[in-house]
Amino acid sequence: MKVAVVGATGMVGEVMLKVLAERNFPLTELIPVASERSVGKTISYKGQDYKVVGLADAVAMKPDVALFSAGGDTSLEWAPKFAEAGTTVVDNSSAWRMDPTKKLVVPEINANELTKDDKIIANPNCSTIQLVMALAPLHKKYKMKRVVVSTYQSVSGTGVKAVKQLENEIAGIEGEMAYPYPIGRNALPHCDVFLDNGYTKEEMKLAKEPQKILNDTSFSVSATAVRIPTAGGHSESVNVEFENDFDLADVRKLLSETPGVVVQDNTDTNTYPMPIYAHDKDDVFVGRIRRDETQQNTINMWIVADNLRKGAATNTIQIAEYLIKENLI
Repeated sequence: MKVAVVGATGMVGEVMLKVLAERNFPLTELIPVASERSVGKTISYKGQDYKVVGLADAVAMKPDVALFSAGGDTSLEWAPKFAEAGTTVVDNSSAWRMDPTKKLVVPEINANELTKDDKIIANPNCSTIQLVMALAPLHKKYKMKRVVVSTYQSVSGTGVKAVKQLENEIAGIEGEMAYPYPIGRNALPHCDVFLDNGYTKEEMKLAKEPQKILNDTSFSVSATAVRIPTAGGHSESVNVEFENDFDLADVRKLLSETPGVVVQDNTDTNTYPMPIYAHDKDDVFVGRIRRDETQQNTINMWIVADNLRKGAATNTIQIAEYLIKENLI
């Protein structure tokens, strides 16, 4: 099992290598891949050093799987080249997510849709993954009509430059800015670029991707995405209107029995999800579960996950694990 990690020197790429090692992914050869400026650098994996190679060399090595986290433009250009060489690509960028010919996969929800013919598979947006992990079992039982979500997203979702901006601001150092304003002691209602409809790209990902993953357009999602000065972990305030009524105890039981979801919901002991507890974990944490007293069949929840793990690296690797288990590569 020859595995290429494309974007191996980036923030998500480094987490991918960590998760591959933690999960004892059955690789026999690792190919770390990065842009030309990183070619020749050395990365360490399970105590062994590997030289970083360029994209063209990686394609020529014909890996079985390529785990991509190198940006949309790179994916659009290079994922098809890997696929033509017989490699199955799992792509973490937004490049292929809404392409009708590509599957958008959260393994716990829709991995069973994958076939041997799927040579480019899209990994959803980080905020989408944690949202649908909690919504999927509830939708199946109660049928969603409308979802309103506000996100509280960490600077790590933007990348190394944004993390450095926050660190500089905390230390009182002037430095390069990833955002148009300070992020320390602030909240920016501005994730990704603004579109003609007044929403950002991040907000529209949250609106469209859940429908594709759940293969259902009968419900709608309205989103506001906000960047906050946390170093890691995304949080979401979610309001869901269902067609059918529910019992809160049944909702908690259903969520707690969902693989990959952990319920933290006891206000008596101040138990609720927080990014500080989700750090370095693969689960999606759900709490503050309560009925919306202003509207029938409607619930409020608070959902938190590590955006670099389940929101990116872990979900990508889980897709690859499923492909191996089902002999699809």
